[in-house]
Amino acid sequence: MLALSFYVSVFDQSQAEFQYFESDGLPSELKSIFRLSLFIPSQELSTYCQWRQKIVKAGDKDQDGQLDFEEFVHYLRDHEKKLRLVFKSLDKKNDGRIDAQEIMQSLRDLGVNISEQQAEKILKSMDKNGTMTIDWNEWRDYHLLHPAENIPEIILYWKHSTIFDVGENLLVPDEFTVEEKQTGMWWRHLVAGGGAGAVSRTCTAPLDRLKVLMQVHASRSNNMSMLGGFTQMIREGGIRSLWRGNGINVIKIAPESAIKFMAYEQMKRIIGSDQETLGIHERLVAGSLAGVIAQSSIYPMEVLKTRMALRKTGQYQGMLDCGKKILLKEGVSAFYKGYVPNMLGIIPYAGIDLAVYETLKNAWLQRYATSSADPGVFVLLACGTISSTCGQLASYPLALVRTRMQAEASVEGAPQMTMSKLFKHIVKTEGAFGLYRGLAPNFMKVIPAVSISYVVYENLKLTLGVQSR
Repeated sequence: MLALSFYVSVFDQSQAEFQYFESDGLPSELKSIFRLSLFIPSQELSTYCQWRQKIVKAGDKDQDGQLDFEEFVHYLRDHEKKLRLVFKSLDKKNDGRIDAQEIMQSLRDLGVNISEQQAEKILKSMDKNGTMTIDWNEWRDYHLLHPAENIPEIILYWKHSTIFDVGENLLVPDEFTVEEKQTGMWWRHLVAGGGAGAVSRTCTAPLDRLKVLMQVHASRSNNMSMLGGFTQMIREGGIRSLWRGNGINVIKIAPESAIKFMAYEQMKRIIGSDQETLGIHERLVAGSLAGVIAQSSIYPMEVLKTRMALRKTGQYQGMLDCGKKILLKEGVSAFYKGYVPNMLGIIPYAGIDLAVYETLKNAWLQRYATSSADPGVFVLLACGTISSTCGQLASYPLALVRTRMQAEASVEGAPQMTMSKLFKHIVKTEGAFGLYRGLAPNFMKVIPAVSISYVVYENLKLTLGVQSR
């Protein structure tokens, strides 16, 4: 039996011994060895305790809560390969050493800005010979025995667009780690996100329909309040009418998410990035183009959703009947009304949401991420809510114009206008405030939508066998 033990020196006390792993199945050349020992200073005990928990979780293949010799060796070999890849990606000059400027540049590419003093502090923690550069041996020796946040870990904990659904699928897609792609976990995340979106949209559908009604019908002469809007809907069609348009809104989640994910991966290749993660600017470009492709593919469903939300009792027998009547009466072009403002709205929505989320994420990581990149439920929900709210606020006038253009033919006496003319008409007749009709119910649904989608996502993730974070 081989036991690897830690002897920790404690002031005025005898050394404390901590058994780490043991194995009965040793190679023959090690059978004569009884015990290996490692002496560490007492102030580093907490670091080694964290390291122990982390590599037992990573290397325990038979799930017995113990790390035997073979599992330990396999972990070290696998971890060293990953460390070599990260070292090469950081070594911009290809000189076998990493300096402070290279660390700053690598983090800047990922949207994390640090000062030169902070970069030097990182170097000093690994630099053994005082050269203020890190060679491969120093890098490997430090990270084999130190738990630290890394890019895949941050990607794993800070999923955003996959988890949160506020009814508008215009966010930049999440990154997935190489391991998630190789093991097939990526599609489980997408399925869990789709299911969470379906539940979230169904729960907040009354507020969404109220928003559409206020965008289209509210004006200075018809000042519709939230209470008045709900009363009007219930009187006209009963309680069930609150969910009009929700069916098509849920159905379009699957094709839109799948097309956007595939388009995003293709855009990453086209812009010439073969890295595991993209910088913020690259993500915005790739994500916006993927959003345009996905929205273009499913846009007729967006028009159907608006028409179904605005329909009166008995007007349509269902989604197919609605689509058929629009096609016969208005032609194919009716399914692309409002297309231009919808596409233009992607950039401010996705850009501001991404910028705010990354800013909040980086601020939290720099200040609080001492031993793990896991922000916890509250921080994740708060960041998602704030970023989504900012993104919606920036793009809301375009969303309102899009909805009015989609609904033109269904509103009696409504003039047929282009995007620019409709903008001018709204500002002239209702003022700038007219561009924000329906904003109150739209914002009211953000917090419940984010919270519900997160809870459902986490439960579906477990059901689908996705490893817990």
